[in-house]
Amino acid sequence: MIGRSKKADDAVVAPVEDAPAQAPGKGRPTPTRKEAEAANKRPLVVDDRRSAAKRDRSQVKAQRDLEYQAMLSGDDRHMPARDRGPVKRFARDYVDSRLNIGSYFLPVALVFILTSLFTARIQTTLFFVFTAALYLYVLAVVLDSVLLWFGLRKALVAKFGPAAAQGSVFYGVLRATQLRRTRLPRAQVKHGELKKGKRPA
Repeated sequence: MIGRSKKADDAVVAPVEDAPAQAPGKGRPTPTRKEAEAANKRPLVVDDRRSAAKRDRSQVKAQRDLEYQAMLSGDDRHMPARDRGPVKRFARDYVDSRLNIGSYFLPVALVFILTSLFTARIQTTLFFVFTAALYLYVLAVVLDSVLLWFGLRKALVAKFGPAAAQGSVFYGVLRATQLRRTRLPRAQVKHGELKKGKRPA
């Protein structure tokens, strides 16, 4: 053709170099979307929850056993927080060293109630006598608790300061309503030690 150069013709008729061979197939089917999502999932929590829960329960049980043994032996280092410290120890010793009328409230009240049930069917006079005796005992418990309240508060303030009486006085009064054998932490002093001049440490 007119106007076409020899170089252009050579470019057209020149043999085209062989194209690179196509990569062979991957040899496996393409995974589905469900399979791909399942493969990418990673656990966010401990796989074995039962083992973790069992381990936690064992630790809690061991801590409770340690605290219980401390309450039996009087070891202040391992007692529960509500019973720990010199202030609470002083309040317990103050209560345990005195004879508390309220300690026998539950068994005495039970005896009075059972006796009243039997006497009410037999004789009305005995029923009123036992009922009046129960009310007198309750009044004695209240008066004794008031004396304990003021006495313990005064002793705590004298030894530890005014701030020590907050919460510790009620702690001691509540302890005085329990039978001595059932008190936890266990009593570490005997009756009358305060009167003999042996103040709790």
